[in-house]
Amino acid sequence: MERIVYLNGKYISESDAKISIFDRGFLFADAVYEVTAVLDGKLVDNAGHLARLKRSCGELDLELPVTTEKLTSIQKELVKLNNLKEGGIYLQLSRGNAGDRDFAYPVDTKPTLVLFTQVRSLLECPKAKNGIKVISLPDIRWKRRDIKTVGLLASCMAKQAALSAGADDAWLVEDSYVTEGSANNAYIVTAEGTLVTHHLSNDILHGITRKSLLQLAEEAGIQIEERRFTIEEACEAREAFVSSATTFVWPVISIDDYQIGDGKPGPVAGMLRKIYIDIALSTAD
Repeated sequence: MERIVYLNGKYISESDAKISIFDRGFLFADAVYEVTAVLDGKLVDNAGHLARLKRSCGELDLELPVTTEKLTSIQKELVKLNNLKEGGIYLQLSRGNAGDRDFAYPVDTKPTLVLFTQVRSLLECPKAKNGIKVISLPDIRWKRRDIKTVGLLASCMAKQAALSAGADDAWLVEDSYVTEGSANNAYIVTAEGTLVTHHLSNDILHGITRKSLLQLAEEAGIQIEERRFTIEEACEAREAFVSSATTFVWPVISIDDYQIGDGKPGPVAGMLRKIYIDIALSTAD
């Protein structure tokens, strides 16, 4: 059976969902998005995702056509209509159909709001159990990575380059320092046991899962440093891992074919993943 999707106020079959070729999301990537994980049919960390959506809209002078309360009700209705137990909900908001192609923001354009569900195995995932291999690549993305836009071609290129090299993902490097992964935040645990991840700035996405994990790490008594680190420092780390809304925590076992630690998923990553999932299952709405 086809999925039921949401498009501009209507719940319709995915094959019936149509958007104009003049939509600015299509022509200019003039759009923002969010992905919320679903566990046991409930939304995980959704308030954080919708708060970040509002921030992204504000940074781009993009009108959010409904309230966050309404968005939540739409998400929950899609979960129900598609009988989604585990996976995610994708939400995208573009500036809409401008009637013709023009670089300047149009006046009085109705935004295009799209949501759809995706079935994914989040809890039982081989990459979470066995770890992933990453390669390092130059970060060629634009300078406002804190805005969650759909302009993801550079990230797609990085992901594909990693797969072509026999790895699972890429860590992006700018001015000799790691920013983040192709679609996730990056972390290392130093030989002394300190958890290190890039500080918040325009250089990285302000991850919702990242925020939760740092709170959990602090509560567990782990020393935290929000700062830049190099690939060389990462290779000498005790362990490494990534986080995102639908991976939660995935250990990194090698970087550029250099083994991290003992080449197995580390205890800090494992502990944080377990605690995060336990809390997500108990607090998801």
